[in-house]
Amino acid sequence: MELGKARIAVVSPFVDKRHGTERRVANLVERLKKDYEIHLFSSRVEDVDLDGVVWHRVPEIPGPHLAKYLFWFGANHICRWLAERHSGKEFDLVYSPGINCLDADVVSVHIVFAEFLRQVRPELRLSRNPPRTWARLLHRRLYYGLIVALEGRVYGSGAVRLVAISRKAWRDVERFYGARRPEAIAYFGIDPGRFSPELRQGLRAKARESLGISGERFVLLLVGNDFRKKGLHALLEAAREAGDPRLLVLVCGDDNPAPFRRYSAGPGAVETRFLPVRGDVEFYYAAADAYIGPSLEDAFSNPPIEAMACGLPVVVSRESGVSEVMTGGCDALILEDPTDAAALAGYIHSLLEDECLRARLGANAARTARRFTWDANAEQMKQVFEQALAHA
Repeated sequence: MELGKARIAVVSPFVDKRHGTERRVANLVERLKKDYEIHLFSSRVEDVDLDGVVWHRVPEIPGPHLAKYLFWFGANHICRWLAERHSGKEFDLVYSPGINCLDADVVSVHIVFAEFLRQVRPELRLSRNPPRTWARLLHRRLYYGLIVALEGRVYGSGAVRLVAISRKAWRDVERFYGARRPEAIAYFGIDPGRFSPELRQGLRAKARESLGISGERFVLLLVGNDFRKKGLHALLEAAREAGDPRLLVLVCGDDNPAPFRRYSAGPGAVETRFLPVRGDVEFYYAAADAYIGPSLEDAFSNPPIEAMACGLPVVVSRESGVSEVMTGGCDALILEDPTDAAALAGYIHSLLEDECLRARLGANAARTARRFTWDANAEQMKQVFEQALAHA
């Protein structure tokens, strides 16, 4: 490590390039390690160039998510204290993507759990669910309650600098915690070396052949790890309502597909395939004809902007922060109500039947997406870090 560099502790349960928030941390660490002495406190690290980065492996335990989170929360504090004792130096700055510790100097707001809990609270009522699911529901209620309590402690603190990933995320912080203006709105980006119309076209034939998709099928893609939050129910209802046998829905993510299988069964149902997460998610964009993301709530989702960079026509809901960087009818189609399956079916029908519309939206989308890169995001975060370091 070079002398004179500020020592920054980055605190994240795991880091890789397959998941949204974790991918953002990976790209940030890789770009800022030349400017800072970065110490990464994480239980698992994959797909990250750690040359020039000190990884402190935080132990983890098996078990329910709440227990694992509580253990992680305490363990990362202890690991950082031990690292400071061993080196004889304190960290100049602690950065956390979300609620991972109580002593962060800079926190990125990726999701406001108070807003998420407001939306899902009716579904967590025991009276609306069979008794066999009550233990899981109680676990979720305890976990969400803990995170909301910690949000109030962290986001309401005047000592921490908050960076929102979208204006929507910041509105949620203001509504629930009355926090001051953020240090920055730092939209996340894409890697133009992975996502482009040219690369998508080059992968298309191989991807569709590998997935067994014939030429006449029109593929609608959704990528995400919380199917309910991503609006999968609306997508499947809309696909059924569009009523075209050429339609095929691909869903890529880590979630239980069982509650959604009823949409793909019975008369008029559209074939739906649930696929595993891949490190090369561009493989799925290459196989698709349109990306459909009717999120019920999303601060800023990476897949829509990656799909745009690949030149795919994209539909997103107004409740997704990524819609802030889009112009409806120009580079994307924006669904005002994410639960309006009829309106979404109309968009799907238009994309299916109008090749010129698909081409125009795709070309404009690729131009828009090129403005949002990981380099630009890292530069914004560096400015916030520098302000925090100067203040300290």
